[in-house]
Amino acid sequence: QVQLVESGGGLVQAGGSLRLSCAASGRSFSLWTMGWFRQAPGKEREFVAAMHWTFGRTNYADSVKGRFTISRDNAKNSVYLQMNSLKPEDTAVYYCAADRQWSFVVYEYDYWGQGTQVTVSS
Repeated sequence: QVQLVESGGGLVQAGGSLRLSCAASGRSFSLWTMGWFRQAPGKEREFVAAMHWTFGRTNYADSVKGRFTISRDNAKNSVYLQMNSLKPEDTAVYYCAADRQWSFVVYEYDYWGQGTQVTVSS
């Protein structure tokens, strides 16, 4: 059974940092794309960042470029999202997801975590 479990969310002041973790289990994701998405209240879920598990290729939404960094730890089967210089508009539920192909599209992802809340106060 595939599981993606996020952790690391919380409340932080604007300008602060948080590191989200996603622990993956249940199958090998060696040729998969791991993505981070977010959904703010009343808004659609949107792409944040993606990384190819094996080749390390990355892509970011324009809104987070230069502030967020996606990374992985093969030994721990985990993916991370380091978020710096956080802004109130980054407030959302953040989801980890896995896709068999290189993609940044919500509906193309096959597996999802339960999400972790990130709240940035001004």
